[in-house]
Amino acid sequence: MSARLPELVEEALATGTLAGLPDKHFINGRSVSSSSGRAMDTFDPGSGRPFAHVAAGGAEDVEAAVAAAKAALATTWRQTTPAERGRFLYRAASLVREHADRLAVAECLDCGKPLGEAKGDVAGTARAFEYYAGACDKLQGETIPLGQDYLAYTLNEPVGVTAHITPWNFPISTLGRSVAPALAAGCTVVAKPAEQTPLTALMLADLLSEAGLPEGVFNVVTGTGPEAGAPLVAHRDVRHVTFTGSVATGTLVMQAAARNITRVTLELGGKSPVIVLSDSDMEQALAGVLGAIYENAGQICSAGSRLVIERAIHDKFLEELTRRTKELTLGHGLRDPNVGPVNSQAQLDKIVDYVEGAKARGIRVATGGARAADPQTGAGWFFEPTILDNVAADDVVIQEEIFGPVLAVQTIESIDEAIERANGTPFGLVAGIYTQDITKALRLARDIDAGQIYINEYFAGGIEVPFGGNKKSGFGREKGLEALRSYCKIKSVAAKI
Repeated sequence: MSARLPELVEEALATGTLAGLPDKHFINGRSVSSSSGRAMDTFDPGSGRPFAHVAAGGAEDVEAAVAAAKAALATTWRQTTPAERGRFLYRAASLVREHADRLAVAECLDCGKPLGEAKGDVAGTARAFEYYAGACDKLQGETIPLGQDYLAYTLNEPVGVTAHITPWNFPISTLGRSVAPALAAGCTVVAKPAEQTPLTALMLADLLSEAGLPEGVFNVVTGTGPEAGAPLVAHRDVRHVTFTGSVATGTLVMQAAARNITRVTLELGGKSPVIVLSDSDMEQALAGVLGAIYENAGQICSAGSRLVIERAIHDKFLEELTRRTKELTLGHGLRDPNVGPVNSQAQLDKIVDYVEGAKARGIRVATGGARAADPQTGAGWFFEPTILDNVAADDVVIQEEIFGPVLAVQTIESIDEAIERANGTPFGLVAGIYTQDITKALRLARDIDAGQIYINEYFAGGIEVPFGGNKKSGFGREKGLEALRSYCKIKSVAAKI
């Protein structure tokens, strides 16, 4: 049995790392070095220092991984019965739970988030494998009534080799939510985790191998986007790409995939509103708004980064929200503060530029607004939890994704204005609604253009609920049974009897 959480945290705090972390690609069931022999550092955002290194992959490594996935699809995985695929995924879920403490500490070191959040992400990953394990033998086709002289039916077949390009803000859970349905549908996988957060993808590969997954079914190539991600999404033998990341990179992914007529699922940015009406439960709304923007230091595509609030309660609500925001603790993720660091120096600089620009334009900073550091060490990449009040609808901090712990406040007078503000950005990922009037809630849910609506609980739902965006937030859906459609191709058969 591996070490438990207190021992792992103590080791990581004392040494700055964990012993035995993976440092090579995982291709065809084996850990292999990059063909170039190169490696790259991965950094602990809480200290700003490198704590591990992994293989720096390129086109040759991608070629080997895709070839392994293609061979496994033809020789083993397509011949594996759906029930047996489900048993592999159930075993994977069990192993993720068994090693949850080590995975959480590694995730905390690699992406910076507080330990409690990392534990939740690992638990969600186990649940994803469990959920799709139960779906493997339920991917049924349909019969089509053409009359007694014909038999017509449809089959759900695996689309083929799938590529999964995952982000640095939710490394293990984003990978799990896309890989599990792909495997359930009978596809094989090549994953390319973000270069900033490669470790838990490699650790998951080891666990899937331990679960008995055949060689070549799940492969991981680590490296940068240009050197490893680009050749993967452009590969002729990849039949579906699932990408989570920025709009700019998602556009490049779609362009590259189009050359091979490869399917894509894109989960991109967001600038999601949290609408608080004057009849809402104040305590419920305050807790929801705080969690919506400050979880993972605001580095969430679906973060509630805009507070859209009725003028009648603006002053009272903002006074209490500001007080609670000032009480949030900052620190290294391993000490489980309220708010951890941002992921990189580059991301911190981006957040600073947005907030300094807002100050220069005369926008009122209700709280926060400055760089910070781990109070115990003075190190790391931190930004104070920030509220920008009474921001104009066309301001860049309303229209563009900051991806940090920065909340922009918009004041409204009516339901119609709430809908206008909610829909007034290029994004359409999610929206939150706080009201005790179900008619108002359902009208807002109907008229807001977003892929998912939360009513009286932000981030409500789970792996069972489809997730994805509209407009520049992308297209396609992950999670739920809907995600399985991305990894299936429908074959129709019609026979004259």
